[in-house]
Amino acid sequence: MVVNVAIPRPHAREAYLAERPSFAEAAAPANRLAVYRYLLHLTGDPHAAEDLTQEAFARALSRLDRYDPSRGPLRPWLVAVARRVAIDEARSSRSRRARERRFAAAQPPAEPEPEVPGDVSGDLRAALATLTPAERETVALRVVVELSAADAAQVMGVTPSACSTTLHRALGKLRRALDPEAPRV
Repeated sequence: MVVNVAIPRPHAREAYLAERPSFAEAAAPANRLAVYRYLLHLTGDPHAAEDLTQEAFARALSRLDRYDPSRGPLRPWLVAVARRVAIDEARSSRSRRARERRFAAAQPPAEPEPEVPGDVSGDLRAALATLTPAERETVALRVVVELSAADAAQVMGVTPSACSTTLHRALGKLRRALDPEAPRV
């Protein structure tokens, strides 16, 4: 009688892990720009957005064991991590940023920043400044990052209906700010 017994291969898991792309190879290229653009819209500062993007991916990598693919795609999870990084940074650096602004105001004007991919016109930037933080975040998640209402709502911790309503109101405000004669919809 012949019995087929699987012989355990001690290095099979290591071989699988070696062939599988790393987190940086798999997640970063496909999602870095989306996370950066989201953070750029939240902060309005390309340099801060770069720093926060790097911190968000570092935090996501260190907490990768908390990502559950059955709960949704990777991009909304990464954007949620980026959102928490931005909130943490805002909480910890309010006084530091105030000191930096006072210092910068006392300095001679610097050369203008080069255009950033996905940068917006001055008129649109002014119109975005009229939105509440929640409205700006909703526009960033839905329009810039192109998340679904359900995914954006999950990131923000609201219902998809509330997310859609906020987006509708924000787009109406933007339309009126850019074209004061536009009809109210």
